[in-house]
Amino acid sequence: MPEAYTHPAAAKLRQTGGVAAKEPDAAAVDAYLAAIDVPAAIAAVAAEGHRQPGLRGKFFDGLSECLSAMWDLSMEILGRGPAVPYARCVVAATGREPEPSRPGEKRRRLAELLARAGHPSKTDAELLAAVDAWRRERMVPAKSISTLANAFIARFDALTTKHLAPHLPEEVRSVPRSNMTFVPIQDAWFSGFMSYVGRARNPDGSPQYEATYEINASLSISVPEFEQLVGHEVVPGHVTTSALVQGLYVRGRVGFESTILAMNTRWGTLAEGIGNNAVLIALGLTEVEQVPDADLQIGLWLAHLQDDAKNQASYLTWGEGMPQAEVASAVRRDCLVSEERAGKFAGAWGRHPLFGRMNLPAYRAGTEVVAELRRTHPPEKALPAIYGCRGLVDVVTVAEAAE
Repeated sequence: MPEAYTHPAAAKLRQTGGVAAKEPDAAAVDAYLAAIDVPAAIAAVAAEGHRQPGLRGKFFDGLSECLSAMWDLSMEILGRGPAVPYARCVVAATGREPEPSRPGEKRRRLAELLARAGHPSKTDAELLAAVDAWRRERMVPAKSISTLANAFIARFDALTTKHLAPHLPEEVRSVPRSNMTFVPIQDAWFSGFMSYVGRARNPDGSPQYEATYEINASLSISVPEFEQLVGHEVVPGHVTTSALVQGLYVRGRVGFESTILAMNTRWGTLAEGIGNNAVLIALGLTEVEQVPDADLQIGLWLAHLQDDAKNQASYLTWGEGMPQAEVASAVRRDCLVSEERAGKFAGAWGRHPLFGRMNLPAYRAGTEVVAELRRTHPPEKALPAIYGCRGLVDVVTVAEAAE
């Protein structure tokens, strides 16, 4: 690991919570910055972008833009720099200007499906009640989360073998795509968090492509929404995406930049887009309405509405300056998320200077880019491009890779 991570000052900074702590430790920050020249490292990434040709250079350009925005956000949090414009943050992470969500069509389709499932509605309040009632009838038993997850992983891995693997280079088709260990966490403040590790090795030195998923043991979620979550996080979503990139790296197909794939970057936005299209990729479909299981359709529409809620919480908070309680009420009403989700999107996540301005808009943006690419390009072009097999790409450069 680079000295930026291994230096003793880095350990101290992590212990104190970094710049995201409620009260950042100024001495720990100063000690770290005295040892590690972060602006110079970011400038080096930008310089590499100018030196590299084609897609690789453009990847470095996008990465340096994101890192620069995150550095300035850190200085803003510490009171050592001006406020970073909201639009700059969103453009850095997604490649496009901030805009409000427009969930109307998703709500209409969802209302039709819920009516067929026995939960008709005519008003906004009735639609929200219908969603809540539908969820209550299909809740995952808390003690069965790991068992159900393993069943869905096996299903999606088999579907991925059929609908994704044939379109990938032969040399990475054998890469393990779903080596995931679920780790239940009692009373966790989050719903779940995937960590791709990739350090374990077989006796012959080859990677095991392993990941962990820390999941709230008390997670309250419907079975169809959980099915979508497994596809998103594991196969052919995040674990598959990361494993394929590692497989390409160890075969010399992509460069060192593939080892620093991070949240709040344009690659991270693309990864979220892959995750939110993962079920459709596994099924070999391009549209939610093509899914034969009506319950799974509802789960997918609810997941897409949650993306709208994340983006809307960000836009209303940072673009419109709306008070927290009003943001929570708006995303609960318009995007049909649970009260718990609405509270987090409007509060701890949405008002966080970095997550609120760079991370929350990424889900909706990435989902739309990947969906459109799969609609307009055949799978033999779209799928190798989005999984990095034509060169490591991000949410801005992926379309060029598919051509």
